[in-house]
Amino acid sequence: MPSAYSAVSDSGRPVPSGLWRDAEFRRLWMGQTASQLGEHTSLVVLPLFAVLTLHASAGQLGVLRAVGQAPILLLSLFVGAWVDRWRTRTTMVLADTGRALALGAAAVASLLGVLGLPALLVTAFAVGALSVFFDVAYQASLVRLVKRDQLVRGNSALEGSRSAAQIGGPALGGALVSLLSASIAAASSALFFALSFLSIRRIRRTESIPERLERPPRVWQRIHEGLRFVVGDTVLRTVCLASAAFQFSFAAMMTVYLLFLPRELHLPGTVVGLALATAGPGALLGSLLAARLPSRFGYGAVLVSAAALGDGAFLCVPALHGSSALTVPVLLAASFVFGTGGQLVNVMVMGVRQAVTPDAMQGRTAATITFIGMGLTPLGSLVGGFLTEEWGLRTSLLLTAAGMMLSPVVMALSPLARLGRELPASHDAPPTAQVRATPAA
Repeated sequence: MPSAYSAVSDSGRPVPSGLWRDAEFRRLWMGQTASQLGEHTSLVVLPLFAVLTLHASAGQLGVLRAVGQAPILLLSLFVGAWVDRWRTRTTMVLADTGRALALGAAAVASLLGVLGLPALLVTAFAVGALSVFFDVAYQASLVRLVKRDQLVRGNSALEGSRSAAQIGGPALGGALVSLLSASIAAASSALFFALSFLSIRRIRRTESIPERLERPPRVWQRIHEGLRFVVGDTVLRTVCLASAAFQFSFAAMMTVYLLFLPRELHLPGTVVGLALATAGPGALLGSLLAARLPSRFGYGAVLVSAAALGDGAFLCVPALHGSSALTVPVLLAASFVFGTGGQLVNVMVMGVRQAVTPDAMQGRTAATITFIGMGLTPLGSLVGGFLTEEWGLRTSLLLTAAGMMLSPVVMALSPLARLGRELPASHDAPPTAQVRATPAA
């Protein structure tokens, strides 16, 4: 099932068959790498600034994280309908521009001494909303860029770049906030988004977007098509349920975790950033393994095993104490194992999802899974703050970490666990989702 991107370039020349010989894929990869680095830096900068500089309470930190995640719930379905009808390159470029401006404004506000909690909330919401546009668009863009048999390798490359961002972003953000200032930290994130903009805007290859009919279906009809397609497919439905269980618990756990490290274990911001960043090398390893393990052991077996290993990694953290010599090494090891298992799951699930979804439905399918799977993350962040205030940091961390184990249980009891060594076949698109090739603008 070759996509429009895998056939010919605008000049009519064949696209190179090797993934890394394709200049257009490299531009997407470089842009996505810079974008992810900016995103992961900002995800640490804003909460750490709230905790260390504004002395935010557990409830306030939960609200800040929930506001940044709220666009997933509010916008994902609309973004999916939008992306399926427009050029992904244009969407990604506009999202990069908006995020650079939002964080640049936050940097100026911090420099002037007026970056309080209300301004942080506005910045977090703006960056979160534009990140929804970018993330849905780049996932749909890959399917239009590579052949079906290159999806896992393409996702492995893109998720590998996200791993690099997980290595550098949190460490850089934590160090900049602790050693310099929030203004410099926010400005560094804005710079990464600007670099992403410069790379992605150079993509020129033809895209396949839906035919614009004389009476195009309303946005609600397109959203309904995406929902019905995902809910009606057993594999995609399971992905949604497993993702929802994980993301809700992970959001709650991270709210507690960001308070547990500096306040219970008394770790400085640089060590907090390092503990978060260690997931990056693990995720890089997971990306490499994802290109090899499924063909040897089968997608189902690797998915369930990786999810159980990665999601269970944080169960040991509540037993740590700040005075122990093992505290930091155990934190680093738990983060590394979590990154490895989580990345294996991410790459394989994305490959399975893209394989069973027709090209004309990629944006809506990605957005629907994002909406259902991650829509509860704002509530999870609020629950994490509530549990901390009611039961304390250590108990809350244990409960939320245990909740993450629901995800591998859902996978083990579903058809995902029975997937073999080959990707499943693509399903038919709804009759209204017709596709035509259109040059990128």
